[in-house]
Amino acid sequence: MRFKAYKLYCHTCCRYGNQQFPGINKHQRATWRAQAAVFHEHSRGVSQKDLSERYKKGKATIERWYQRHYEEQHRELINKPCPVVLGIDEHFFSKKEGFATTFCDLRKHKIFDVVRGRREQELKEYLQQLPGKERVKVICMDLSSTYRSLVKKYFPNAMIVADRFHVIRLIQHQCMMTCRELSTEIKNNRGILALLRTRPDNLSDEKKVKRDAFFTENPAIEAIYQFQQQLHSLLMKRALTQHECRKVIPTFLEMLAELKQSGFKALASLGKTLWAWKDEVARMWRFSKSNGITEGFHRKMKLIQRRAYGFRNFENYRVRVKVLCG
Repeated sequence: MRFKAYKLYCHTCCRYGNQQFPGINKHQRATWRAQAAVFHEHSRGVSQKDLSERYKKGKATIERWYQRHYEEQHRELINKPCPVVLGIDEHFFSKKEGFATTFCDLRKHKIFDVVRGRREQELKEYLQQLPGKERVKVICMDLSSTYRSLVKKYFPNAMIVADRFHVIRLIQHQCMMTCRELSTEIKNNRGILALLRTRPDNLSDEKKVKRDAFFTENPAIEAIYQFQQQLHSLLMKRALTQHECRKVIPTFLEMLAELKQSGFKALASLGKTLWAWKDEVARMWRFSKSNGITEGFHRKMKLIQRRAYGFRNFENYRVRVKVLCG
């Protein structure tokens, strides 16, 4: 299509200017809608070669349009305020760059931002300049002492809630380590190990008979198993009222005291860890959400990396994640 445009002249500043048409940006030979169509087709898997043949453009032009569309959408997300409920977790980016930290909006199920690094030295500059930190009320995270110190320092109004999955996994891991110390049969028999890891209500009657027969020969392991199940059922409670939490807290503290006094190294270490995080773990009873939303986005981020055959530039990766997941 050909347009007839007027060349304008300003007598005040003595400069020329060209007439602008709606939908066509400055210095562009294609409309914004045409570039958006290329962006969506390329995102669905149409190759640059096929798009360049269809639109009679070079591959470099198709790539430039594609990147420009990402940048335009990312520009709309730059001044986004901090979410009230935030999820923080780490994920691996590349061997050269190492790990990256994910900030997820747990209320809206969207990625707020992705920042390079996971240590305070790497995140300090970003967190100092982050606007709206005082809006954050709840932060869900795993049992990372580094992230806990960062939250207490840079998010003054936020309460830390431990991620339920990581707490339960830690309990099961330490209990299984103790069971392996008590019985060499567990190391060589993965069937028994699977019985001990599976929840009792998910076991069939036949498997329960096998489990009970093993407990008859190993009463010490049965005691650890019963203790683990009691602690598991206690920590799986959620959305409790303040009155209900006050009833549960004494039982929780008694179980932690028993773990700390245990003669087994793994159980004593578990007791010390849970005691150091007792406030954050107890808040799980009041807070129903977990960091599973963030972990799900990590899966999508891996797919984004695989689709692009990896990223060398972290900023390109960050922009793409924020646009596709934000």
